Amino acid sequence: MSTREIEIAGNSIIIQELDNVCDSVTGRPLTGAWLWDSALILAQFMSTHFDFQNKSVLELGAGAGLPGLTAARLGATRVVLTDVKPLLPGLINNVEANGLGDRVEVREVVWGSDDLSQLSELGEFDMVIMSDVFYDPEEMVGLGKTLKRVCGTGRHTVVWAVSEVRTRTGDCLHELIMSQGFRVIELTCQLGGGCPEAFAVYELIPPMHEENFHVANT
Repeated sequence: MSTREIEIAGNSIIIQELDNVCDSVTGRPLTGAWLWDSALILAQFMSTHFDFQNKSVLELGAGAGLPGLTAARLGATRVVLTDVKPLLPGLINNVEANGLGDRVEVREVVWGSDDLSQLSELGEFDMVIMSDVFYDPEEMVGLGKTLKRVCGTGRHTVVWAVSEVRTRTGDCLHELIMSQGFRVIELTCQLGGGCPEAFAVYELIPPMHEENFHVANT
């Protein structure tokens, strides 16, 4: 395990990366236990583009949890970090390392799961955040299904995602647009000189929110 201290908008956030978390079926390392550049960029972007005071935030595919922990540091009163079961102990460690157990909780959420209790118990959120989730087009049906359930129909939930732009990123976004009905807007990333060239910030608008959506640039 390695420990990193990240500075975001004057807030120090401790991230403990686990190096021994593996998929129980394939035996391959679960790279979500590590801190990736997309999470760093999302955390920095959030700190200058959204007022988190008294807001509720859900992080999907949280991995090490930096963006969600950042939201808590920036004033969110409730943050839920979610990922697959093997990654939850690492998330719990990071919540405890930052002393945020009073406002941050950790839950298992499997994208597209038919277990509605996973999401219905979570309640409503002002924002959903994600980083590096556009890596496999086949996962987008499940992700889209989960986002639609989380965002619901009676409220407007802002959905932001940062991704390293890889070969399959476009395929993932195409799947969300064509098959799931999402609108995807690439946002202007104003971080000093802007986002590193290989990264992009997106806002996802679920089909039921088309008439009333938030764009960070406006």
